[in-house]
Amino acid sequence: MKTKQPSIALVVIAIAMIACQATGNTPAIIPTIGSSQAIPGEPINLGEQQDTLVALYQRVSASIVAIQTSSGGLGSGFVFDQNGHIVTNFHVVEGEKQVEVDFMSGYKTYGNVIGTDLDSDLAVVKVDAPAEELNPVTLGNSDELKVGQTVVAIGNPFGLNGTMTMGIISALGRTSNSAHATSGGGVFTAGDLIQTDAAINPGNSGGPLFNLNGEVIGVNREILSFSTTNSGQAANSGIGLAISSNIVKRVVPVLISNGKYDYPYLGISSRDDMSLDIINALGLTSFTGAYVTDVVNGGPADKAGIKAGDKTTSIPGVKSGGDLIIAIDGRAIRRFDELLAYLITNKAPGDTVVLTVLRGDEKVDISIELGRRP
Repeated sequence: MKTKQPSIALVVIAIAMIACQATGNTPAIIPTIGSSQAIPGEPINLGEQQDTLVALYQRVSASIVAIQTSSGGLGSGFVFDQNGHIVTNFHVVEGEKQVEVDFMSGYKTYGNVIGTDLDSDLAVVKVDAPAEELNPVTLGNSDELKVGQTVVAIGNPFGLNGTMTMGIISALGRTSNSAHATSGGGVFTAGDLIQTDAAINPGNSGGPLFNLNGEVIGVNREILSFSTTNSGQAANSGIGLAISSNIVKRVVPVLISNGKYDYPYLGISSRDDMSLDIINALGLTSFTGAYVTDVVNGGPADKAGIKAGDKTTSIPGVKSGGDLIIAIDGRAIRRFDELLAYLITNKAPGDTVVLTVLRGDEKVDISIELGRRP
């Protein structure tokens, strides 16, 4: 999260808004690991854990940078390669062509924003810096992460450079709104996000989330918060979201070469918040899967014959008759976010996927050629 005040309608999509406040009982969504070696039943050696964390910080902190924008915004980032490419969040550098990049050594330079991705909230800044300042991180495999693993965030919260916090992976495969608007006035969904309780605050956005091996497994992106500081900025409440490292691996090299990244596109909407009452109203025979609530006219799913709900039920706004997606390419899915995570980390526009759907009591396999998010 950078620290400048929120701007225009991006409060609605809740990504670039680091300083917006929670209202009512709804948390504000604020942009902003190696497995533990402990054996169940054995006491944790706090001295060893401390030594691990100290060594980790000493090894990776030189890769972390603070980012300052012309409008006074603050964020974090990290060195991606020895060619001077810095990774951060899109919302940190939004609207900027050039930003200040401050290294942990005290060296400062200007960097040019050369690529942005509104869907993942990633951006790349190019700097011309001495070789000794360019210490690239190592990217881990986020597909291997497990809930409960220890993670460490290092960044620039509230302008406090090089701040390290620790927590665990609280959940995997989360989704959130992206900054990419749809033609219908909504926004596309960002997926494969890592939930963590490591303290993340305004200024942490764009900074790395490490495992205990010192590998970057995520890029800190936003927090969900009811709490605010005296200045009105959202404060950590134990729910932070980070972009998975496997998305970084796919997106960043393309941003470096092309300046933008194209995501695969099905052209469907779904809902995961299905209570028993809704499941019964829809006449579904399965408790899990992604129920199709809307199909974009002329989109890939529409052309392939995917059906959305169109029959009125006893619950307002809930329509039955839609397909329930239960698998993609033979991989069972329990929720829409699992479908989305598979697509964005494994597929590209032009690829073909096979969706297995329940249509009433019938199981149907439907082949779809993926499009490009418009």
